[in-house]
Amino acid sequence: MRLTQEERDYFDTCAKEILSSEAVQSMRGFVQHGRVSCLEHSLAVAYYSYWLCRRLHLRVDGRSLIRGALLHDFFLYDWHKAGRQYGLHGFTHPTTALRNARRHFSLNPREEDIIENHMWPLTIRRLPRCRETFAVCAVDKWRSLAETFRLARPIPSSR
Repeated sequence: MRLTQEERDYFDTCAKEILSSEAVQSMRGFVQHGRVSCLEHSLAVAYYSYWLCRRLHLRVDGRSLIRGALLHDFFLYDWHKAGRQYGLHGFTHPTTALRNARRHFSLNPREEDIIENHMWPLTIRRLPRCRETFAVCAVDKWRSLAETFRLARPIPSSR
């Protein structure tokens, strides 16, 4: 499941601003699933969401898809610790991630939709409004299971 070199170059160009942020890099310090960091998870979701849309020839905004997927779990706290003020993580973290993303980046409506609605159908009233969000929802669920059960492989390197 590799991107072509041209696709990988596009992916890297779209991801550059997000990945160069210190706040985004701090996601390395938070475990997401199993032994996978929040940043590793988000990068994999972005990569495979873009890969899926390219392989299925879906008409999507690739830049928004990549940026939104990179920020979909930008909540910046350890959700494994009990007693946090954030509520039930699965239901509340999209709102926290969107608030953090707005603080650090200029977002378009598709990017906001991806971040806010990626937990559907768990967050049943937050229905995705664009193809990009449905792709991220699907890949996020698949990747989360693979990471939890230690079946996930790292994304292929660019060269």
